[in-house]
Amino acid sequence: MEASFWHGKRAPGVPDIINPDEYGSILAVFEESVSKYAQRPAFTGIGHTLTFQDIDDYSTRFATYLQIQTDLKPGDRIAIQMPNLLQFPIAVYGALKAGLVIVNTNPLYTAREMHHQFNDSGARALVFMDVFGHLVEEIISDTPVEHLIVTSIADMLPAPKRQLINVAAKYVKKMVQPYKLSGVVRFRQALAKGDAGKYRKPPAPRPDDVAILQYTGGTTGVAKGAMLTHRNMISNMLQAQAMLSQQDEAGNPMHEAGKETIVAPLPLYHIYAFTVHLMAMVEMGNHSILIANPRDTAMFIKMIKPWRFTAFIGLNTLFVSLLNHPEFAKCDFSGLKLTLSGGTALQADTGRRWKEFTGCGVSEAYGLTECSPAVCMNPAGDLAQTGTVGLPVPNTLLKTVADDGTETAVGERGELCVKGPQVMKGYWKRPDATAEIFDEDGWLKTGDVAVINEDGFVAIVDRIKDMVLVSGFNVYPNEIEDVVAQHEKVENCAVIGVPDSKTGEAVKLFVIPSDSSLSQDEMKEYCRMNLTAYKVPKQIEFREELPMTPVGKILRKDLRAEELEKREAVS
Repeated sequence: MEASFWHGKRAPGVPDIINPDEYGSILAVFEESVSKYAQRPAFTGIGHTLTFQDIDDYSTRFATYLQIQTDLKPGDRIAIQMPNLLQFPIAVYGALKAGLVIVNTNPLYTAREMHHQFNDSGARALVFMDVFGHLVEEIISDTPVEHLIVTSIADMLPAPKRQLINVAAKYVKKMVQPYKLSGVVRFRQALAKGDAGKYRKPPAPRPDDVAILQYTGGTTGVAKGAMLTHRNMISNMLQAQAMLSQQDEAGNPMHEAGKETIVAPLPLYHIYAFTVHLMAMVEMGNHSILIANPRDTAMFIKMIKPWRFTAFIGLNTLFVSLLNHPEFAKCDFSGLKLTLSGGTALQADTGRRWKEFTGCGVSEAYGLTECSPAVCMNPAGDLAQTGTVGLPVPNTLLKTVADDGTETAVGERGELCVKGPQVMKGYWKRPDATAEIFDEDGWLKTGDVAVINEDGFVAIVDRIKDMVLVSGFNVYPNEIEDVVAQHEKVENCAVIGVPDSKTGEAVKLFVIPSDSSLSQDEMKEYCRMNLTAYKVPKQIEFREELPMTPVGKILRKDLRAEELEKREAVS
């Protein structure tokens, strides 16, 4: 069996192939969903629910505003910068209805990061949260952005609740820097000005037209915009749905269209959540519970308590924070059929605790921005294989390669390479970077070290750039972190490589203890008992917190940068 082709067995009901050309555009997906599920709940945010018809009506108004009140034309880019609020799907579908290209923008970006992304994408319009206005003011004059639309957290709530939240938010606003921007239109004002009767549907986009510019995290230099086409996004939507078509022992579908309620704590501006909630769940007519600030664990739990949710999308740090909160036990887990983890490695201890607590195992998945993002996904229930990211989604080819580019055998480590209809068109205005990530045969090189097992299940070992070379031995941080996280006195941890005069590199472990009695000696002895000698951390540092992305992924690159600064200061 060649590593690039898989002939294994899928879960019952899961097809081997999908049709990437089933829909002509993302709008075609949305229009069909509205026609089938008009009065079904689509999104709930801050306790208020909008139906599919509501989202359709509001997004048409927003599209009409963009068409009539601005000079934006189909193909122009519009940046959307906000957390998980009801305004997000309205802005996205409204922009698409006006023929615009979405530039998903992290609301926690610094002014420097915003400046780069707006200029690099050529965005002519920006929808942003008022609390970030001072940063917009700082850079806007040096960007191509001409049209500013500002929103507040409660904009899409009913009047009484909107007024109550706005009054409560006054205290928060006192802590936010004031800003002055001319020509700004409020989101609710834009909806009021958008006469839906004057909406004119633009020419239908071609499948290969760019729908989204999704910027990478910039971990290896300047952030780049992955060009995700309508066909890319539709393909990944159908691939995800195919994996969700799994049947139970009685032959019934485990996930039914129009009947599922899914918790959405991961940010919609991230491609993982975007594809799940704004694509797959919309096409299936399912209901997403939007969590605006998942780091506020108490409020998060309050938002999901009223619901008998059937699916939960998250990642390791999020699961840990919920499991450690006493109120989480009061949620209703009786309908939970799927917990999906992605974005960063799931630690074995977290998966075990989640299943014991909720009764639902965690199915780990794998993807990357350049693949829209899903590449692999575990089945639900007992068919999931712990320690793997599951099977390749339909229509996806995988292989692993050695440093010299030769394909490695099944069961051997190598850089994971991907082919499939979900793979991006390339990087926006960066042909050199595009050429670097694709090989001469069109395989996308992920930068991840993986093992493809005989049964087709894939295990991600680590990132190539995160691998630590100790006296010629490859050490993978994920393995060490997984072991350390199982210590009863450890809340979280991270591993990086640091320069060492004897071994080239040495392993450094950062630990957030859950018990103040934990000592370095105890930690080191625990590692000696569970790890080969060259994998045992040479340095251990206790911390109260670790640098993380808003999604909850630990930033090893920031830890490495800190270590470098320390060494430079000493020298």
